[in-house]
Amino acid sequence: MDQNSLPPIQTTARDDAVLKALVGFVGAEALRPGEKLPTERILAERLKVSRNTVREALTRWEGLGLVERRQGSGTYLKAAVSPDMLHMPLTLSGGNDFTSLMQTLEIRRALEAEAAALCAERASPADIAEIERKLDIMEQAFRTRDGMSAEEDWEFHQAIYRVSGNPLFEQIIAAMHELFHRFWEHPLGVRDFGHASFPYHRTIYECIAARDPQGARAEALKLIATVEDDLKRGAAKLKLSSQT
Repeated sequence: MDQNSLPPIQTTARDDAVLKALVGFVGAEALRPGEKLPTERILAERLKVSRNTVREALTRWEGLGLVERRQGSGTYLKAAVSPDMLHMPLTLSGGNDFTSLMQTLEIRRALEAEAAALCAERASPADIAEIERKLDIMEQAFRTRDGMSAEEDWEFHQAIYRVSGNPLFEQIIAAMHELFHRFWEHPLGVRDFGHASFPYHRTIYECIAARDPQGARAEALKLIATVEDDLKRGAAKLKLSSQT
């Protein structure tokens, strides 16, 4: 192989070194998920790098679902980090066409069904109470805002991912946040998109509360099936309008 064709490794090595140093800092400070990180200026001083380098590292962590940046508040740790963790960046199509939406839905089907089943097995009484609280908020928003409950719906599902006991679920979903939110933005022109899935949120919760993993998985699959039906309905409508 021509040596001139090899990509430079200096930037990658520097970025990895900064990420490792950041992991070391989080460990030394005993920061836990939910706690706030120091400002970029302080991190840059402690790690002896530029603020821009710190910003890039935090952007990578944000993309991996490890931190959350809150406007006007700061950066918060969302998941535990360790020196031996692996970074798995995702490159996904962000289109709103039928094929892209169906590909995203296939991932949702696999993740949500398994997370619901694990949640039913592992949830503590306090976890179940929190999921019910999120469900009540979502149902109230749905009824009072004519089905517009995107953020509340997201929080309900996030609670289930969190209680599944596997942090990878929540991190993968966080990395796909924008993709998943397309399902609450009336895709393919379907104004009542997702409304048919509404009752299955309650039945998923009931199975989790009853410690019924198979039932929770089945109800999650029913929910996804209604979303698939809405996608097909929207695609058929668009096709018909294009022919007239």
